[in-house]
Amino acid sequence: MLRTKMPLSPLLFLVLSFFTLISCEPVEDKFALLDFLVQAPHSRDLNWDPATPVCSSWTGITCSADGSSIVAVRLPALGFNGQIPPNTLSRLASLQILSLRANGFTGPFPSDFANLTSLTGLHLQLNSFSGSLPLDFSAWKNLTVLDLSFNNFTGNIPASFSNLTQLVALNLSNNSLSGEIPDLQLPNLQFLNLSNNELNGTVPRSLKRFPKSDFSGNNLLPDTLLPPALSPSVAPSIGPTTPAKKHKLSEAAILGIILGGSALLFAIIALLLVLIWGRRDEAASEKGTSKGGRLRSPEKPPLGKHEEGNKIVFFEGCTLAFDLEDLLRASAEVLGKGTFGTTYRAVLEDATTVVVKRLKDVGAGRKDFEQQMETIGRIKHENVAELRAYYFSKDEKLIVYDHFSSGSVSSLLHGRRGEDRVPLDWETRIKIALGAARGLARIHTENNGKFVHGNIKSSNIFLNPARFGCISDIGLAPLMNPIVVPVTRTPGYRAPELVDTRKATQACDVYSFGVLLLELLTGKSPVQVVGGGDEVGHLVRWVNSVVREEWTAEVFDLELMRYPNIEEEMVEMLQIAMTCVARMPEQRPKIADVARMIQEVKQSYSETRPSVEEGGPSASS
Repeated sequence: MLRTKMPLSPLLFLVLSFFTLISCEPVEDKFALLDFLVQAPHSRDLNWDPATPVCSSWTGITCSADGSSIVAVRLPALGFNGQIPPNTLSRLASLQILSLRANGFTGPFPSDFANLTSLTGLHLQLNSFSGSLPLDFSAWKNLTVLDLSFNNFTGNIPASFSNLTQLVALNLSNNSLSGEIPDLQLPNLQFLNLSNNELNGTVPRSLKRFPKSDFSGNNLLPDTLLPPALSPSVAPSIGPTTPAKKHKLSEAAILGIILGGSALLFAIIALLLVLIWGRRDEAASEKGTSKGGRLRSPEKPPLGKHEEGNKIVFFEGCTLAFDLEDLLRASAEVLGKGTFGTTYRAVLEDATTVVVKRLKDVGAGRKDFEQQMETIGRIKHENVAELRAYYFSKDEKLIVYDHFSSGSVSSLLHGRRGEDRVPLDWETRIKIALGAARGLARIHTENNGKFVHGNIKSSNIFLNPARFGCISDIGLAPLMNPIVVPVTRTPGYRAPELVDTRKATQACDVYSFGVLLLELLTGKSPVQVVGGGDEVGHLVRWVNSVVREEWTAEVFDLELMRYPNIEEEMVEMLQIAMTCVARMPEQRPKIADVARMIQEVKQSYSETRPSVEEGGPSASS
């Protein structure tokens, strides 16, 4: 173990050069790390022995495939403090990921980090950095994740952030940043958090697609934020919770008392967690690293305990590479809370974006759960969201899917109507219906033709890269507590027979799919509050009543009226939908037949749709 605080001696330099040359190691990168180690005070030991291979044995270090350079340095919560020594880490020319989170680093943002032009992920959260952010971020053209949250940065948010065109996640929360939010043109940005700063003014148009909670705790004009009803909840991470930074309050005194009491309670809880986990870390440091080759996190994941020996199970062909603690530490946004649990969009440290569903009310044991996951994992189809991994323990059941950046059909269809909205055109709606029908038909062939999805709804349908419908959340109903599921199944999509039989069938899936078709045609939600909030109106009943009075034209979404010569196709789709929502299960068609009928409608539309030259609006996807 290297203990000296002095620079490398000439003799040590020669010895180290000998070992590194004969082992074909990244010599210069190794020198840079050793210089960093001897100059940066730290309270925990690292196994960075000059005589051992840096690529295969040094904690927190990842090398390139050929071993010629260091591409990742991950040193979370190792007790580092003081300023980052200049001309040390900045010499790692090929460095792609740098994570120094949860240490005690102080001082300004390191100016020589501008030399790290290959960076894709920079994680400096939970430190004590201060001063202004760099004015020029143009050096980091490849950066996809930047997390500077929970520091003491001040000054304005630089407009040069717009140069980070590859940025996927940006977290500047819980600092003391001030001034107005610049108009950041970041086309790939999926996760944003600017909460708990001292920002003022308005939310620029380019960032209004993000929820209200991303901007909370600032001095922004309230009418510039999204209405709460349209804003999904956001958590700073699925991982360790950290008490939010205190700010001056402008509310009434009673609110201040409440917030002060809450802060005190959080501080007490945080102190207890530090004491408990500090003792566990001391024991862990005596044993070395965990089985995965990484130091175990000193912070407690709020998703709950995970049992020793339980690991994430990846399916064949999955290229994702992370462990449970990576997942628990990831920056995450709550996408929604549904029938079977809460769904998160998680951005990992390597910028990989996944969807994680945390299941609730699971009644199945481990064996039944794993068998159902294996069945779901076998389903491979372009219109079915592929299950990538799962995790099972006594306290937690998680499933992992790919992330679809365009959002769910529910959000595309019902989100922000009437305000700066890009409506779903007719061709896209047909493609959503056709893709979802094909995906459901594939699902129904599994398990000797007896498999049931069990929870078809627009929030479980996404757009694949070709913008066809893609079905998610497959086959979860059998895993749930049988007493809870039939009662909580999403209203409006529930087939009538479920009230009596309490058992989902393929015919129930067809009914739910019919409701989805009605959503696409009418633009209305399956269940709506009517009569001043005293009554609940169901979409199927409303459509039936309108069609019965021969007012069929009143059914269709006004957004579709701008597309000429589609009335015949809309009526055909309406007829398909009405057969799917027939009250008697035996009167409903098989989903494979539904897919064939929708394909015929799409083919008819493709042959007759007006071109842009003819003056009709473009219906291209």
